[in-house]
Amino acid sequence: MTDAYVALADGRVLEARCRAPGRANGELVFTTAYTGYEESLTDPSYAEQVLTFSYPLIGNYGVRTERFESENVQPKVAIAREFTADVADWLTEAGVPAVDHLDTREIVTTVREEGAMACGVAAGPDATPEDAIEEMEACKPMSDHTDIGAEVSVTEPTVYEVDGEYDVALLDCGAKGSIISSLNERDADVHVLPYDAAPEDVAAVDPDLLFVSNGPGDPANFVAAQEVVDEFVGDVPIAGICLGQQVVAEALGGDTEKMEFGHRGVNQPVQDLESGRVVMTTQNHGYTVADPGPLEVTQINVNDDTPEGLDSPDLDIITRQYHPEANPGPHDSLDFFDDVLAMANSTRSVAAD
Repeated sequence: MTDAYVALADGRVLEARCRAPGRANGELVFTTAYTGYEESLTDPSYAEQVLTFSYPLIGNYGVRTERFESENVQPKVAIAREFTADVADWLTEAGVPAVDHLDTREIVTTVREEGAMACGVAAGPDATPEDAIEEMEACKPMSDHTDIGAEVSVTEPTVYEVDGEYDVALLDCGAKGSIISSLNERDADVHVLPYDAAPEDVAAVDPDLLFVSNGPGDPANFVAAQEVVDEFVGDVPIAGICLGQQVVAEALGGDTEKMEFGHRGVNQPVQDLESGRVVMTTQNHGYTVADPGPLEVTQINVNDDTPEGLDSPDLDIITRQYHPEANPGPHDSLDFFDDVLAMANSTRSVAAD
């Protein structure tokens, strides 16, 4: 049954089956993850995107809210070879269009060959190819979503307390919940601040560590977060994940660039340049650091040599392009959180002396 259409920027319109009705558009991307569909669909880094699952069956172990990385479904549209009824019902309730019964191999190959592109979807009994094309033509480039942080960030400071030893000020540019959990589990109280928090908001926390989260879109649009990093660099240890690495690099005079189709999945190999060790990582980003500025590249992606880790012992900075907290994915790099809190502890001990 054809009651849905997917329009691509290359001019093709694909027929599909509606699993959750609606019309929407976004940047077409894919993930290679076999599992973790709940985590992927609630990852704020997928805001303003159309997420295609390369694995053919999505929903084979149901939908459990305790696996969510945020309260909302984040992609504008979800596409799979086949969605189970559980996932279809969840997406319908969330108001996020979803389609299946189309060749997702063709979509993945298209993105791999032509890059992430504008996509429009129309799904439901009255949907037409023209509706999907109209949506695709209305799709904005990711760099034009200048205030995308407002879609995914808290609006007021929120504290996740464990009566811990450390206070972490986390700039919420679209933070995954598992980042907060990973810090809480290591005896840190996490003060989650809006993406556009001012330096005085961070100063009020009196943090042992400033942490810049992951998030969607172009890091050049997170100007307030860059200003906070610039204000505290050298005074407070700084860590960042994914978009956070890019924001820190730009704040220190480096530069970023858009990738052709990005890194999205749970099998990205990363090599530590000092030890030579390679770990498998979870990633979800469409931009990368082109110029690290004063930061040292300490880890690279084995597939394309893009920077995966930036460090500066002199400035007390550690950032990672991938997601050490995984969810979904391997836990090979969870020691990142131990390293950044050790950095905070060392700096605090020096200040006390």
